[in-house]
Amino acid sequence: MAAGYLEILRAKHAARLLTGTLVGRLPNATAAIAIVLFVRAEGGSYSLAGALAAVYGVANAVGQPLLGRLVDLHGQPRVQLPAAVLSALAMAVFAFAGTEPALLSYAAVAAAGLFTPPLEGGLRALWPSVLRKEDQVHTAYAMDAVAQEVMFTVGPLLVTLCASLWSERAALLVLNVIGVLGALSVVVSPPSRAWRSAPREAHWLGALRSPGLIALLVAFLFVGVALGSITVAAVSYADDHGGDAVYGWLMAALGLGALAGGAVYGARQWSGSPERRLCVLVALLAVCYLPLMLMPGAVAMTALTALAGVFLAPAIACAFVIVDRHAPSGTVTEAFSWLVTTFTVGASVGTGLAGPVIEWGGTLWGFAVPGAAGGVSLLVLLATGRVLAAPARTAVVASSSENDPNRAVEPRFSSGDRA
Repeated sequence: MAAGYLEILRAKHAARLLTGTLVGRLPNATAAIAIVLFVRAEGGSYSLAGALAAVYGVANAVGQPLLGRLVDLHGQPRVQLPAAVLSALAMAVFAFAGTEPALLSYAAVAAAGLFTPPLEGGLRALWPSVLRKEDQVHTAYAMDAVAQEVMFTVGPLLVTLCASLWSERAALLVLNVIGVLGALSVVVSPPSRAWRSAPREAHWLGALRSPGLIALLVAFLFVGVALGSITVAAVSYADDHGGDAVYGWLMAALGLGALAGGAVYGARQWSGSPERRLCVLVALLAVCYLPLMLMPGAVAMTALTALAGVFLAPAIACAFVIVDRHAPSGTVTEAFSWLVTTFTVGASVGTGLAGPVIEWGGTLWGFAVPGAAGGVSLLVLLATGRVLAAPARTAVVASSSENDPNRAVEPRFSSGDRA
């Protein structure tokens, strides 16, 4: 297992790009908890903290595909770095202005979310040019999914550490400065500077004109709903089984399960269609959510939560492959950014849905939501099987394309499935 990942990391620029992307995404990964801690330190209410965090999330969901399209049109350095600087400056305004006036706080947080650079989609667009071999790219996608779990585990710890050593304001500022440095490390690298999107047909829908991509996004909307609902149901469970400490263990177990599953998945090469494989992975994901409804003691529940996370990272890694297959030519960064946005929106919907369900039917029904959402995701994949089975790269690129006048070839595989 380790040999496969080490082979990826030994490739020229690979370790730098992965590390720089993860560091550059720290502000985004820690934004919610950093905003809540800062608002609490400023004497604001939890309602205000939640509202500001929600505004950041919505703005981020809107900004990712828009900035992804700009990256496809103008290249990574001209978009990623300015966006990272603007996002950090907006968060600095929020940190120094505080929660009053409220309008300024909301505007600053919204700008910080809107201008968050699409480093995640950018990295996945770079892997084919860095690794060259298709099987290595698929392994890199899995490694990317695993690294995300590590980042979302370590990130909150860094926020609390900065807040305890200095202050909540310092945590906001330091993490955003680190994020800019991470983005800078990526965009000055030779692969990022050399990367050009393939010629693209001028179309207002961009990546969304691919039926296969839309089918995948709808399916992953419900995967996001499942994940978001678990985080709320786990709070309700922990209230009756030991409080915050138990909740922390449950969330850590969910991440650990995803990390382990992603590591194992990426360690071997998989034959057959990735679309069919995704159906199997989502089915297993939905099935593994169901035992959570048993709600046993804290130790057993922690084990079940780890099991519930096992197939998450493999499903995400498989989805990356499918996005690359179905994204219309010249829209790969935008397409990956749409997956990030859809997953984020789904998680927000799941968080909002689980609360009323728990109030209506109790914790048991709260844990029924992820299983149901996983089932709906599987049904979407099965219902759109024909669309997903045929990569939608058959459109002819207009002679006057939106970008890349030199007709540079976008690094990809499977030459027969271009738009």
